[in-house]
Amino acid sequence: MTRHEEQGDAVGRAGGRAGEGAGGRVDGRAGLRPGALKAAGVALAAALVAGLGTAAWAYWRLDGNIESVDIDNALGDDRPAKAVATPTPSGSASASPAPTGAVNILVLGSDSRSGEENRELGGGDSTGARSDTAMVVHVDAGRTTATVVSIPRDTLVTRPACPLPGGGSTSVAYGAMFNTAYAVGGPVCAVKTVESLTGVRMDHYVEVDFSGFAELVDALGGVTVTTDEDIDDEDSHLRLAAGVHHLDGARALALARTRHGIGDGSDLGRIGLQQKLVKALLERITAAGLLTDPVRLYAVADAATGSLTTDTGLDSLGELAELGRSLKGLSPGRVRTLTMPVAAAPSDPNRVVAREPAASALWKSLR
Repeated sequence: MTRHEEQGDAVGRAGGRAGEGAGGRVDGRAGLRPGALKAAGVALAAALVAGLGTAAWAYWRLDGNIESVDIDNALGDDRPAKAVATPTPSGSASASPAPTGAVNILVLGSDSRSGEENRELGGGDSTGARSDTAMVVHVDAGRTTATVVSIPRDTLVTRPACPLPGGGSTSVAYGAMFNTAYAVGGPVCAVKTVESLTGVRMDHYVEVDFSGFAELVDALGGVTVTTDEDIDDEDSHLRLAAGVHHLDGARALALARTRHGIGDGSDLGRIGLQQKLVKALLERITAAGLLTDPVRLYAVADAATGSLTTDTGLDSLGELAELGRSLKGLSPGRVRTLTMPVAAAPSDPNRVVAREPAASALWKSLR
């Protein structure tokens, strides 16, 4: 069985625990949001590897690291319309110019890959998977500016019926927590739920696991973030005084998971920390000088690709490299981070719902 065929039943293996129990109890092993342009950073690393003429065995290893799910085939045509593609400029000097049209990428952090490293970092086991946070990365036409929208995991949504790999489908669920979509139906249901909530077509899907994120940060030499208040979270085991900190992979992951040690203890406070990591990670990737250090470049690319599950449109180094080339004009200063407008749910003060009409206006602007 090929790697892609093996991944065909990944949705079935993705069923598992939701991140929170009833009554607002928080599972201490919260999901990870590893930075909104992780996908772009991975693609950039892959493009640099290819450009340096890396040995065939190294290319084969990196290419083989990537797992994939055929989301397009699973969902069929019952989806929002694709954005109109930007025509290729006439007379281009490049035989295969990089795409320039707008693109939407759903980026999820999960503990779906079992293994000792993930368990040590608070990841899942071989029987379950969770995705407690998500972000929609919208890159504008021209691909020089981007908007990253976080969707709180505690958002109550109508979860649509989702196809299952063995046949049949999940049931429609009203007032379900957003993060249950991944738990009951894996990446396919996560994508369908986001498209149902937003009306925005997800062109690509990228999922990153716990250990892969930590390894990527370490391969980059850490990331620098500024915290606005003291953090003391028993669940994530992170203690930081307010100020500037250079974090290794394990502490960067702890920051991404911190919830109780900041603000009011809600998921919204954690999202603010994760959005700081978005910018910090992209800035580190931009400034790392990977092109002049092939050994470090390989370590970064190996860590990045080893942590990925993608849709089948991004499951090779060549496809990631093309995405990377198309994003070469996107700088950290042109990335805007937002959170979907929400309000307290009338049925449960520990949950939120999309705040209208602001939420619909935001999603409309990204179509």
